[in-house]
Amino acid sequence: MFRTHTCGELRISDANKQVTLSGWVQRSRKMGGMTFVDLRDRYGITQLVFNEEINAELCERANKLGREFVIQITGTVNERFSKNAGIPTGDIEIIVSELNVLNTAMTPPFTIEDNTDGGDDIRMKYRYLDLRRNSVRSNLELRHKMTIEVRKYLDNLGFIEVETPVLIGSTPEGARDFVVPSRMNPGQFYALPQSPQTLKQLLMVSGFDRYFQIAKCFRDEDLRADRQPEFTQIDCEMSFVEQEDIITTFEGMAKHLFKTLRGVELAEPFQRMAWADAMKYYGSDKPDLRFGMKFVELMDILKGHGFSVFDNAAYIGGICAEGAATYTRKQLDALTDFVKKPQIGAKGLVYARVEADGTVKSSVDKFYTQEVLQQMKEAFGAKPGDLILILSGDDVMKTRKQLCELRLEMGAQLGLRDKNKFVCLWVIDFPMFEWSEEEGRLMAMHHPFTHPKDEDIPLLDTDPAAVRADAYDMVVNGVEVGGGSIRIHDAQLQAKMFEILGFTPEKAEAQFGFLMNAFKYGAPPHGGLAYGLDRWVSLFAGLDSIRDCIAFPKNNSGRDVMLDAPSTIDQTQLDELNLIVDIKEGE
Repeated sequence: MFRTHTCGELRISDANKQVTLSGWVQRSRKMGGMTFVDLRDRYGITQLVFNEEINAELCERANKLGREFVIQITGTVNERFSKNAGIPTGDIEIIVSELNVLNTAMTPPFTIEDNTDGGDDIRMKYRYLDLRRNSVRSNLELRHKMTIEVRKYLDNLGFIEVETPVLIGSTPEGARDFVVPSRMNPGQFYALPQSPQTLKQLLMVSGFDRYFQIAKCFRDEDLRADRQPEFTQIDCEMSFVEQEDIITTFEGMAKHLFKTLRGVELAEPFQRMAWADAMKYYGSDKPDLRFGMKFVELMDILKGHGFSVFDNAAYIGGICAEGAATYTRKQLDALTDFVKKPQIGAKGLVYARVEADGTVKSSVDKFYTQEVLQQMKEAFGAKPGDLILILSGDDVMKTRKQLCELRLEMGAQLGLRDKNKFVCLWVIDFPMFEWSEEEGRLMAMHHPFTHPKDEDIPLLDTDPAAVRADAYDMVVNGVEVGGGSIRIHDAQLQAKMFEILGFTPEKAEAQFGFLMNAFKYGAPPHGGLAYGLDRWVSLFAGLDSIRDCIAFPKNNSGRDVMLDAPSTIDQTQLDELNLIVDIKEGE
């Protein structure tokens, strides 16, 4: 056996025991006639001691050990004279009697420590070294524990885990597909699933009334902190259910995960908020409710007083930052620069301070009397010492989204976005459709299989843009961790949906005929939800990016810099696939 004990398990109660350990050299220190080596494995660190007076030859060999050498030692557990309270094994050390170098190692390009000196790019290139760090490994251990708990929870509720295919047909409605050419079917392509949506619906038709899968999904879309080209869903579907059944089941699972993995007891039912209210009061369909700063609309108060920016605006709204009236002009200018960034796009920022005596001092004082400014103060419920920040614009929804970014920035600056505080809610009553300028037509906000709210079905013929969906998202701390809907199970209603979305009967049959035909054989009412496993893990671990809880992630350009993928392929492979690569000029 290479290892009879792990580096993290030995304690003072093991004193005088002979043990064998295997692992990597974290660091070594020579002090006089003594050499101290920190040995690391997945379970922790143990200090090894080599004494020149006891065994000079062994000590000399230890002096030649480099960082990340793989070694095996045998020795005796001894109480440590100078204890290290920072590690669980800090009370003991191993007096080494045997040393076996299993493998030498080049000096790594960055330090294998929690506070490493390696930047993102170099750590991604040498990800197999980065994974040796405790901080990264612990994220994957958390991910493992989460998948175990999910499986246990759902199994106890009668769910069956079923794997669905990874090579499927392309369904371009939504994000871009990754496509895979078929050698045996020249000129034809598989697609990698954006989610197992239609497949899990077919499982419901098949009588598997409670399905789940921890499924790989693929979307060819622009990346950000909570997106990767491939990601993992906790994918679930249930038959003979309504929206309330889904929410109750998966709110229960969320509470179970919080309790078992974070030790957080969430006794109260999660708040529910209509999509329209989320957009009106927070400018986002995933509002962060760890702090206030609810939007206040000011059209009735601030319009029509001679300030043309407001007088010509379609929307005027603001937030109140409690206690932030002490912000300096430099800080306020920085906030103005923030909202004017191209990715946010506001034209400017108006601010107002509530002074100690209750008067309001504003950057647009010359246009407004103190009486009007007091009305504004009352609308916010602002107190002395508070800071009011106002945005306006020609597009209501766009300006609300800009105000959302400002609200989140202020929450961060004021320390209100505590990663150890969790506020959960369900956003419900989403619009069924959204208008796509690019496509020039209505698009499904979720997907084409979402069921409209029963009371809104008559509007499909008269005002489809007003139809609400039986859809729901779970949001935690401003992150959409999961979402789903009740599905259409009636073939006629599904055909109507395709018609509104601009599908000809022929196109609908070509892309989704298999599902429509399945519905003709007795489809049960069904609905489901998919949680983003990567997002859940990053939330619980307090990470800023899901990349840090994925073993081998892609960078922000969608590249795997460790494997150097994507890459060109050999001409022989292209010929076998009947493909010709013709890169357009400028791309």
